[in-house]
Amino acid sequence: MIDKGVIEKMIIQGGITKNDTILEIGPGQGSLTYALFSNAKKVIAVEKDNKLYNYLLKKFEAIKNVEFVNGDILEYLKKQKNKKAKKQRYKVIGNIPYYLTSHLLRELLALENKPSEIILMVQKEVAERLIAKKGKMNLLAISVQVFAEPEILFYVSKDSFWPKPKVDSAVIKLKVYKVCKVENPEEFLKLVHAGFGAKRKLLSNNLAKGLGVSKEKIYDIFRVVGIDIKARAQDLSVKDWTEIYKIITQI
Repeated sequence: MIDKGVIEKMIIQGGITKNDTILEIGPGQGSLTYALFSNAKKVIAVEKDNKLYNYLLKKFEAIKNVEFVNGDILEYLKKQKNKKAKKQRYKVIGNIPYYLTSHLLRELLALENKPSEIILMVQKEVAERLIAKKGKMNLLAISVQVFAEPEILFYVSKDSFWPKPKVDSAVIKLKVYKVCKVENPEEFLKLVHAGFGAKRKLLSNNLAKGLGVSKEKIYDIFRVVGIDIKARAQDLSVKDWTEIYKIITQI
């Protein structure tokens, strides 16, 4: 990142304040960390690369409110799952490897002690998929929107990086709900996966096959929820999916 203005915008538009404890993912050479420590109460930065970790320890050795962890973020989150420590309010922020986006979001939103907000720089196309609405829904959008309200804070040109990547980026912010929209997220997501099982087929066909339920029963559910029997998975809102889930669990 060669555009320092982007880091400043992440702090300001992300709403980072002196009351916040921050989990930073992949601090690298510490550009974002440097901006965070003076704007937040505490920063816990997880860096996988050993050389960068040691570099960061020296660079920030005089800073008292920054703690560095040498390790993979996914392994770090697994350890947090197993801890029975007192729940603490915190936010997540980072400029992550783009291939990690979906997996990382799933792991963060599966935590018992979820962050209150997640602020990440991601690929532009992924950001736009995350905020999709009824008619253009996708698996990623639903699996996130049942846990949080996503928004794109701003776009970042490929010219802001050196070497220049092939894609533009965007900074997203997820405001995590205190209570998930469904009681059993794992079972809910199995339902959604079944619905998106075959993109070219009608939703009724996918659900009947994926759930082992008769098509007539699926039609009955659609009538109760108010869904066209010719609808496809992308045509439903998150609310539609949660209504289907409630009825399915009852039968």
